[in-house]
Amino acid sequence: MEQLKAEDEVVGICQELIRFDTSNYGDNTGPGERKAAEYTAALIEEAGLETTLFESEPGRTSLVARMAGKDPSKGALVVHGHLDVVPAQKEDWSVDPFAAELKDGLIWGRGAVDMKDMDAMILSVLRSMAREGRTPERDLIFAFFADEEAGGTYGSHWAVDNKPELFEGATEAISEVGGYSTEIGGQRTYLLQTAEKGLSWLRLLAHGRAGHGSQINTDNAVTRLAGAVTRIGEYKWPVELTKTTRQFLDGVTELTGVEFDPDNPDELLKELGTVARFVGATLQNTTNPTVLRSGYKHNVIPGTAEALIDARTLPGQQEKVLEIVRELAGAGVEVSYAHRDVDLEVPFSGNLIDSMIDALHSEDPGAKVLPYTLSGGTDNKALSKLGITGYGFAPLQLPNDLDFTGMFHGVDERVPADSLKFGVRVLDRLLSSY
Repeated sequence: MEQLKAEDEVVGICQELIRFDTSNYGDNTGPGERKAAEYTAALIEEAGLETTLFESEPGRTSLVARMAGKDPSKGALVVHGHLDVVPAQKEDWSVDPFAAELKDGLIWGRGAVDMKDMDAMILSVLRSMAREGRTPERDLIFAFFADEEAGGTYGSHWAVDNKPELFEGATEAISEVGGYSTEIGGQRTYLLQTAEKGLSWLRLLAHGRAGHGSQINTDNAVTRLAGAVTRIGEYKWPVELTKTTRQFLDGVTELTGVEFDPDNPDELLKELGTVARFVGATLQNTTNPTVLRSGYKHNVIPGTAEALIDARTLPGQQEKVLEIVRELAGAGVEVSYAHRDVDLEVPFSGNLIDSMIDALHSEDPGAKVLPYTLSGGTDNKALSKLGITGYGFAPLQLPNDLDFTGMFHGVDERVPADSLKFGVRVLDRLLSSY
């Protein structure tokens, strides 16, 4: 009987993972990751590896497994994904977001892109290597975390703080949001993530004088907050290029002949097609108001009003951004961190980078590979506390007409089945040889 190959099971594993509703509402009230983690652990253990399953809170489940390599003196590689997803409003979708339909050659469902596709690729390659008795060059540490979509407090950060021994000997890591293809200047190009912006989830609290809604009130907390939110939301952050982004833009210029103009960035960004939004957000700091809260009755002026700001900061600029936001907020408005996490930036060079590029070229010879900065964040932030250098590498060869980056947290999230099979071949090559 012919042995099952990784390509043969990756689509089915992805569908099964999507069917577990692991919606993360950010307040620890969702269904949690337990059932998906148990399914994942069973797949790993069936292949002959031991797993460590653990919870930070009831239902908030992560797991780790280690595959021993030929040379224990080489730094271990962490290959990680997250099991939670952002919520999906079923009425907005054309399909059931947790049915994982295979339609028109694509897998549809919440998590198809972020990031149960990569989870499935990792699992299918792991299982193939274990079944076939293939030993990697170095130890591989496979981790599947809870709570990435809310900053990793109950997932990767908890694991790093409470179970660091699981990552002993690890020096590098790969995970989501890199290694996918786009077309630039008529050339298929893979974007390999070597940097990500810092995370500052800020809370504004405006104070005023409470009173009757019929009275004149020149010390109104809602008015004060509205002004602060408007100033912050409309603030024009200057274009500032990091080393990674400059290297990426130079590569785009080489492919298109279009020079980057900081006074007119759209001229070059339009050459990037569907990834323009992703890249455009990495040219500057951003501060987006996302939540407003105040009051409890139409005719009562509240004494306080609250807003939440999602600030994403360029490497090395977190404190500078906080200072500017406080100035913009003005008197009578307190600014504090609700959650913060580090920025990351590493060189586009070294043995792992070379191995990732070689693995892509083994399936797509002649393709261009460029580094880029992620405007969001990944669990690599948590692993960096252990001195682990992280990259985004979830390899996918995508059709040019698919708005892949628009699928992240979007409606009708979907990924081509053939892209997963391509990714499995590339990932297998990398994990078997690096």
